[in-house]
Amino acid sequence: MQNLVDRFLKYVQIDTEADAGTGLTPSTPGQMVFAQQLVEELKTIGLEEVDLDENGYVMATLPSNVEGDVPVVGFVAHMDTSPDFSGKHVKPRIVSNYGGDDIVLNEAANIILKTKDFPEVKQYEGQDLIVTDGTTLLGADDKAGVAEIVTAMEYMISHPEIKHGKIRIGFTPDEEIGAGADHFNIEKFGAEFAYTMDGSELGELEFENFNAALAKISVLGRNVHPGYAKSKMRNSMRIANQIVSMLPRHETPEHTDGYEGFYHLMSFNGDVEKSEMLYIVRDFKRDRFEDRKVEMEHLIRKVNAEYGEGTAILEIKDQYYNMREKIEPVMYVVDYAEQAMKEVGITPIIKPIRGGTDGARLSFMGLPTPNIFAGGHNFHGRFEFVSVQSMEKAVAVILKISELVAKK
Repeated sequence: MQNLVDRFLKYVQIDTEADAGTGLTPSTPGQMVFAQQLVEELKTIGLEEVDLDENGYVMATLPSNVEGDVPVVGFVAHMDTSPDFSGKHVKPRIVSNYGGDDIVLNEAANIILKTKDFPEVKQYEGQDLIVTDGTTLLGADDKAGVAEIVTAMEYMISHPEIKHGKIRIGFTPDEEIGAGADHFNIEKFGAEFAYTMDGSELGELEFENFNAALAKISVLGRNVHPGYAKSKMRNSMRIANQIVSMLPRHETPEHTDGYEGFYHLMSFNGDVEKSEMLYIVRDFKRDRFEDRKVEMEHLIRKVNAEYGEGTAILEIKDQYYNMREKIEPVMYVVDYAEQAMKEVGITPIIKPIRGGTDGARLSFMGLPTPNIFAGGHNFHGRFEFVSVQSMEKAVAVILKISELVAKK
């Protein structure tokens, strides 16, 4: 599996940080650079029908080596990294045979991955961990998934004794800004079902996710000399802060877990004249999700009743929905993954995704796509790490799913 590690280390050093502000697909040039490199690599290892379209989507085929009608299965991962934390100039490092103690990521800057803050790292004692130097994210979300899929395809090509049907692989841009499925051609992909290799810890298997919306609140104020402001000034920042305090205090990411939804204030920018806030709204239950959007509309009406119509403006847009309603009618796709994990010695951890993947939107587009672990932890930040052994297990799961589908 050395090729797996080498691939991953090479991939994470390519700057593919997404940018929602460009309006382009892919949103940044580095993603197309990565896509072009992947195309050449896929051709080199022997895949067929390797294709890169104008929007940066990469697709390829591993032909069937069995006779008869076998379902076409797909494996999908995304090439971009999160804009929430720098993905430029990533310097990965392997901590061999991790001893279970704090990991010094950057001695000069005193950046330490502490076990008291991230106790999950201790479960990987004795394994090999790939970490950052503490100045960037790592990019295991989702370059671990990309490396695992490519490695699995290479392995099957060099081991024809592994029987499999036709397999399609797809690599998408801009998943981290919610646009990964925008231009994904389901018909061209041609799979009956697929899996995103985009989960976290070993054993994760997910087929339900948040319903999601993006909300922008603009607050218009009125500036007057503060010495003469009585009954005249309208401070947009103070009104915006009032809106923040009107939302349920404990329905935020830092106070919720499991199936609990939240309102998450992502940014707050402003001055006296104008303030803007960006929220994401999340809930697993569709009716509660709709209630959350109605609640925000109600708060804006209350603010406008107090300060004047047009003081606060709400723009809200749905992003994706819970894939569970599309997966439940075809639960055999989850069963394949669960059985595959058990057969390679992994205990499946079936739980909801407190986030979203390309699979959520792909499922609603007609391609049922549950999510499988890629092996990383602490995504979108300097303390991100991935276990080499977990990545190897992810490759084994891809191989086993391919075998199981061929036996159908």
